[in-house]
Amino acid sequence: QVQVVESGGGLVQPGGSLRLSCAASGFSVGHYTIGWFRQAPGKEREGVSCISRLDGTTYYADSVKGRFTISRDNAKNTVYLQMNSLKPEDTAVYYCAADPQILGHDFFYVHLEVWGQGTLVTVSS
Repeated sequence: QVQVVESGGGLVQPGGSLRLSCAASGFSVGHYTIGWFRQAPGKEREGVSCISRLDGTTYYADSVKGRFTISRDNAKNTVYLQMNSLKPEDTAVYYCAADPQILGHDFFYVHLEVWGQGTLVTVSS
């Protein structure tokens, strides 16, 4: 069964850091484009970051560039999102998604095959 499971969310103070994990099963992370979306209360879901299948090209939303880093560990079959300098506006449920066909530059804009259940990130003092 193809699935992804997120972990690593929690409560952090502004300026702090968290690392989210997206553990894949049923497929190899190197063969899928995998990324993160988030949805804050009362707002639409937005794309945050993704890493393209095969060549590993990374993409970031303007709002997180320079603060978030996406990476892939093929041996652990897991994708990570390192989030630094967190702001209250980063508060949201973060979802991992994956697709075997879509490349990174289209990832935020099309239907994706695999979705996780989400993990809550709260940035507050």
